[in-house]
Amino acid sequence: MYPEGEITPDFVRKTVATGKQYSIVFLNAGPTYLSMPDDEKQRVHMAHLIHLFTLKKQGHILLVGPLSDNPITKGIIIFSSADKEEVRKLVEADPAVKAGRFLYDIYGWFGVPGDKI
Repeated sequence: MYPEGEITPDFVRKTVATGKQYSIVFLNAGPTYLSMPDDEKQRVHMAHLIHLFTLKKQGHILLVGPLSDNPITKGIIIFSSADKEEVRKLVEADPAVKAGRFLYDIYGWFGVPGDKI
């Protein structure tokens, strides 16, 4: 993807022109994050992971993962859609959101297709 030698303004313009709007979700600790009993926390967390893996399998999620050292924000999800209402519905169907374990914020995010970890 990157040219041999120097990165030029023309290369940058062409690359940015292929970009696309996505949605990024920050999952934050909710009101039951600390107070949920361990057995319920484990059950809700597994249901949360199944929900995320299902959305990823369906192509709704491009990238998802937890943050290991933030006291408030616990995870980040990048959705393939820029439609915040669609993303809101998918996030609100998450069992951990329903249980109050997570709250969320949705933002528009711009990325270049093909970027990866």
